[in-house]
Amino acid sequence: MKKQCLFLLTVFFCFLQINGQEKSLQTLPPTFVSGKSEFLMDGKPFQIISGEMHFARIPREYWRHRIQMAKAMGCNTIASYIFWNYHETKAGKFDFKTWNRDLVAFVKIVQEEGMWFILRPGPYVCGEWDLGGLPPYLLKTPDIKLRCMDPRYMKAVERYINVVAKMVAPLQINKGGPMILLQVENEYGSYGNDRIYMQTLQQMWRDKGIEIPLYTSDGATPYMLEAGALPGCAVGLDPGGNQDHFDIATKARPNVPVFSGESYPGWLTHWGEPWARPDTASFYKQIRYLLQNNKSFNFYVLHGGTNFGFTAGANSGGKGYEPDVTSYDYDSPIDEQGNPTHKFFALRQIISSHFPDKTLPPVPQPVKAIRIPATNMQAFTSVWDNLPKAIPAVQPLTFETIGQNQGFMLYRTKLIGHKSGKLRVQQLHDYATVFLNGTYIGTLDRKEGISTIELPVTDIQDPVLEIFVEGMGHINFGPEIIDRKGITDKVTLNSMTLMNWEMYPFPMDENFIKKLKNSAFKPEKPGIFFKGKFELDEAADTYIDLSDYTKGFIWVNGHNLGRYWNIGPQTRLYCPAVWLKKGKNEVVIFDIHQTEAKQIY
Repeated sequence: MKKQCLFLLTVFFCFLQINGQEKSLQTLPPTFVSGKSEFLMDGKPFQIISGEMHFARIPREYWRHRIQMAKAMGCNTIASYIFWNYHETKAGKFDFKTWNRDLVAFVKIVQEEGMWFILRPGPYVCGEWDLGGLPPYLLKTPDIKLRCMDPRYMKAVERYINVVAKMVAPLQINKGGPMILLQVENEYGSYGNDRIYMQTLQQMWRDKGIEIPLYTSDGATPYMLEAGALPGCAVGLDPGGNQDHFDIATKARPNVPVFSGESYPGWLTHWGEPWARPDTASFYKQIRYLLQNNKSFNFYVLHGGTNFGFTAGANSGGKGYEPDVTSYDYDSPIDEQGNPTHKFFALRQIISSHFPDKTLPPVPQPVKAIRIPATNMQAFTSVWDNLPKAIPAVQPLTFETIGQNQGFMLYRTKLIGHKSGKLRVQQLHDYATVFLNGTYIGTLDRKEGISTIELPVTDIQDPVLEIFVEGMGHINFGPEIIDRKGITDKVTLNSMTLMNWEMYPFPMDENFIKKLKNSAFKPEKPGIFFKGKFELDEAADTYIDLSDYTKGFIWVNGHNLGRYWNIGPQTRLYCPAVWLKKGKNEVVIFDIHQTEAKQIY
């Protein structure tokens, strides 16, 4: 009897142990690793089909909708940049919580929707975003060097990585989260060759608890891959569209997965250009190649969103300074408002035909849109009646030197010696209106290479010169990313250097706009704020047409929709429903040139 009881107890405990092991195995998170030529999920080849979208460019309230759209097109993964300067506007003060800055919340929605996640944290990301995501406060240090082992830059980088790694470490796949890949820097082989810098970044992430596979992204050329790719890291190609691209990368970095880190369904647009509309036939051919050869890839971008406020960047290619438009529509498969385009349905068909056994979810309903009523605007104040406290300077100082990242700056001085003639602003960044004794003289424009203007003769003993400067996007790509704003060198009149300036900073942030008050301004002096109101029966997405205005910014209920400029191609700015309300809505427009109020609609 005792032996029988002992036997039954043994069987019972064995059952408990085996059952517990089975439950434990069932709750283990999946594994994701880099194999010798492909990614492996739970030991089996896994093809990443990723759609990139940037949470900072999308209203938080629409994150889930955009992620669902990506899934409906056939993606199994979402990729996103972190724009460092969107989260740390002042050194040491981070914001990863307010509105669409909440990285963790975004990643959790990705997981809730049954998708994987790729993080592209930089520190530099490019992305047609102001300064490529690097904080402009770094430029306050006169001789700083970026994207290298400059200790002042690296101190800030380490602070940033510490904060990000702490947030995202629990989101890794091996911790039960959706994050499967993390990128080290971005397209470094197009910029520099500091191998110690790249290796240091790689080690920083490992030291901070990032255990998932790391990767780099570079163009498919031997020199870019030699300078940018890292041993042990997967290789992302920007783009990887054919076998030659993959062969080049495999030769440069054997025994690691190679994938297309950026496959381009669209392209970016600068002010003064026609909208980018790249060829789709060759793009679809690339995607078919990637699918048929089981290559992982990432659509850059699947959905672009909007460069709200002052976040748009600029390029500096062969055409000189090229600022980016406010919309980041990018001619992508999901448009700026979140609607599917013809590319969306074409790609959905291509992907679904490659996986005939899988049924894609239905395409989400579009977000509701309305037209605002034609709205009369009225001039109500000017920058000249809202001057902040002056900052004295012997020579003009840049925005960053006095702690301002974006916006405008007024530079004012009295003319002593020469009173008229050829005025030259050396290294103007980026656009300015010039006034003599309160009278508008003309415009200077870095984009067009216009840095000189003729000052007329005046009978005033001590003429007052005013230069009102707009800092447009910091350059986000290439060797000229150290791109300080304002008057970055000096001002001369007939070759005489002008001294002793007063500087008036206009960050044009929400707090500044909120404090504007009516004034008895001079209607003929440009630099005017206009105000209007319209009523809505319901709040829904809309676009506001500014075709009758010249150049400036618009705020709706205190929210900065971004820059407009009559050189085009963009004339309408996107306003999400979350910034509108049923009933009265207030609009404020600041126009650099306009002196007459016009309707918006």
